[in-house]
Amino acid sequence: MNIPAHAPLHLLHTAAVGTLATHARQPEGFPYPSVLPFAPDPRHQPTILISRLAEHTHNLVADPRAGFLAVDAPDGDVLVGQRVTLLGRFAPVEASAQVVRRYLRYHPDAERYLVLGDFTFWTMELERLRYIGGFGAMGWLDGAELDPLPPLDTDEEDALIEEFGARLTAANGSGSAESFELIGVDRYGADLQRGGARVRCAFDGVAADHETLHAALEVCIGRQAN
Repeated sequence: MNIPAHAPLHLLHTAAVGTLATHARQPEGFPYPSVLPFAPDPRHQPTILISRLAEHTHNLVADPRAGFLAVDAPDGDVLVGQRVTLLGRFAPVEASAQVVRRYLRYHPDAERYLVLGDFTFWTMELERLRYIGGFGAMGWLDGAELDPLPPLDTDEEDALIEEFGARLTAANGSGSAESFELIGVDRYGADLQRGGARVRCAFDGVAADHETLHAALEVCIGRQAN
């Protein structure tokens, strides 16, 4: 069954935690599942922060092939909620200022792990995915089908977050537990945080250029501020 690529894309921006399935070294060949937080990279692929001592890290070093499951079931019923299984290969990525800044926007508590010096970032290179959006709504996509457009430039995203994030904070009241924080922007929507919960504001259409993106954010931020 054909499925719209934006459905699993939005799900990867809504979920904050996923299940990583690596190939166990001992006992060899068995799937080894781990639950851990992740953040979508500019291409919507999961970036994880893992200890060099962790079993799943050793597994990835030996065999980078892995599965990754993200679920959105707010009422607890996973059978009627959304879920997506990603298949691909994880590779370590440099802890550049851009990578660290983006990850900490999604998971600010992770800063305590970074200071230990033992944790490294890994990102999945997506090959295939299977999305299930409820009964009868399911299907496979190639990794390249998730988003055929070039990712948003990091500097442009940072500038938009600074501009619209400040407006959102002012509208909701600085420091309020009920206020929204803008943590990510892409061509399909904006990611916000409120009281520790992730909120995805999907655009009505694809924002392929700066003007369209700016206008879509105006609408999105306006909804949250009112």
